[in-house]
Amino acid sequence: MLPVLPALLAVPTGSARSAPPSASLEFQIDQDSEINRSLRRGDIAAQLVLRAGAAARLVFAFPAGDSGIGIWLHAHTGRPVHWRVLSAPQAIQAQDARGRPLRGLQVDVLADVPGLQIDQVLLSSIRVLRNYEAGNPLPPAIRVAAQRSGTRLLWSRDRLDGAPGYRLSLQALDGARIAGQSIQAAAGARFLHLRLQGFSGEVPLVPLRSGALLRATATPGLRERRILAFLSYREKFLAGAWRFDTYFGRDTLFTLMLLAPVLQPTAMADGIDSVLCRLSPQGEVAHEEAIGEYAILLNEAAGRGVHATPVYDYGMLDEDFLLAPLVARWLLEAPGERRAAAAFLAADDGCGERRVDALLRNLRYVVQRTQAFAREPQARWLIGLKRGQRAGDWRDSDNGLDGGHYPFDVNAVLVPAALLATQRLLDSALLRPYLAPGDALLLGAAGAQGRTWRDSAWPLFRVQIDRAAALARLRGYAASLHLDPGPAAAALSSGPLSFQALSLDDAGQPLPVMHSDVAFELLFDTPAPAMLGATLDTLMRPFPTGLMTPVGLLVANPAFAGTAAQDRFTRRDYHGTVVWAWQQAVLLAGMARQLQRSDLPPPLRARLLRAQTRLWKAVDRARALRGSELWSWSYAGAAAGPGSGGYRLQPFRAAGSGEAESDAAQLWSTVFLALRP
Repeated sequence: MLPVLPALLAVPTGSARSAPPSASLEFQIDQDSEINRSLRRGDIAAQLVLRAGAAARLVFAFPAGDSGIGIWLHAHTGRPVHWRVLSAPQAIQAQDARGRPLRGLQVDVLADVPGLQIDQVLLSSIRVLRNYEAGNPLPPAIRVAAQRSGTRLLWSRDRLDGAPGYRLSLQALDGARIAGQSIQAAAGARFLHLRLQGFSGEVPLVPLRSGALLRATATPGLRERRILAFLSYREKFLAGAWRFDTYFGRDTLFTLMLLAPVLQPTAMADGIDSVLCRLSPQGEVAHEEAIGEYAILLNEAAGRGVHATPVYDYGMLDEDFLLAPLVARWLLEAPGERRAAAAFLAADDGCGERRVDALLRNLRYVVQRTQAFAREPQARWLIGLKRGQRAGDWRDSDNGLDGGHYPFDVNAVLVPAALLATQRLLDSALLRPYLAPGDALLLGAAGAQGRTWRDSAWPLFRVQIDRAAALARLRGYAASLHLDPGPAAAALSSGPLSFQALSLDDAGQPLPVMHSDVAFELLFDTPAPAMLGATLDTLMRPFPTGLMTPVGLLVANPAFAGTAAQDRFTRRDYHGTVVWAWQQAVLLAGMARQLQRSDLPPPLRARLLRAQTRLWKAVDRARALRGSELWSWSYAGAAAGPGSGGYRLQPFRAAGSGEAESDAAQLWSTVFLALRP
């Protein structure tokens, strides 16, 4: 039996007051079995996520402190639960038992079942909710029991360090009753009407004003603009809602690079500062931050005490080599920025350090980390995964690199790009007043090291399969997916099939999974015409010979890697044969960059233009999902409709509990605001 809630601690709806009026942002993204409502009003920013199904779920997610509330439920009858939002979420405020402010949302929802059983309620960090979804055990200290008052359940607690925490109120309306953690509709009723209030006591972030975010040249995509605005704050850009409601280095850097043509200088500066402030003492870029209660849990587990000092993850590789290309491109190429570059570098990064001093730490790290391969260009000196890590780049699911140790994108593209950008910054003389003794010699080698990496790393990832073997593997794989192998087989050349491996194993052998990361070469470099043509082959040949489908560019193709790899790269795997919005944007931005060249042979230029048009058609076909993180597909042959090639768009559904789900609002999926057909 749940304890009865004393009247003194009840949270009557009338006592929660509306947030003060101000410019607000409110939008809805519904896809498949999930409803997403996002609201920012005054100092309240929150997202409501309702998942339908046999295992139903409601989430309140708050950018403040990366905090959240999750409720997992199932119907008494066992059938799937479907939700309906009866009223727009309202921004509300309340006080905890000690009079401290809480900020949150109120919403009325309808469940299409007469009875629900509450399986789990969590009030904590979004990271805790994510870990629970992945099947990880819960920290005992965060558990809290419900208190009941009539038809209302209340869960409330302070943060583990005693700071203002979290509150959830669930009220059953229209005559429904509550017994234990069971909610039952009134006799004869077929639906449940619930009123929910979710609160966080974390300190709110400061939103970027609309005029400080985008230039007038940005495209008018309303959904992308709303998503970007909701995820943009003075302190940082959030990677995605709801699962990544805080800073991620890679997501920030790629977004800034792709949005640079349309971002206001203040937004770019804030984004760069968020990266500089989180650099390690050695100059590594932080991948992710643990803040709020998740930081408390990590600090306590490490014996550092019960406090919320942020904990930064430096386990990834790729983001270390993204800062230099971004800064060089923005300061040296963006119109008007070169004049302000000196002042930008000399200014404080908001964390008590000059921007240039933090930047130089990263540049030194980049040059020192890459010296060994420059001296002896062998696979063993490439940049490999750090000890205990299963991933090192954006393909950061367990199987994203197919078990490889040396990622293609890091070694073949990003390292040379970072080294050559370092040399450009050094040659610009912007850094000269700030160089320490020895910097001129160390950093002055960046250009030569970069050229060695560019020329020597790419060939190590080359896969070549004779045509007969490639054709046999292709037909077997197509049959396993019930695809028509004819168009794909016709795309094979008369000679051997060549492409770049996704990664190298520990021994330096290529793992023959085809992938979209070759598009980075178009964004970061000026490949020779023959290399550019070969890259277009991989990207634009029809799947499963290449990566292109009518519903988008796939990020992986295991057709030539054997059945074990094919089982790891499916339409239900986070980095499998699925479409990521931002990867298409990378390719489109890279194509636009290559078309600015004057040295391309006319046939190659024409081919590049045709590929660009074809990709834009696929992007437009998936417009309804473009702001989301990723999506999948099904194949229905002729039944899919004319022009579809038999493919149908589908929201991404993970293969199992250990896999991730897709965010409906993702930061780097907003970069289409800088791209025009």
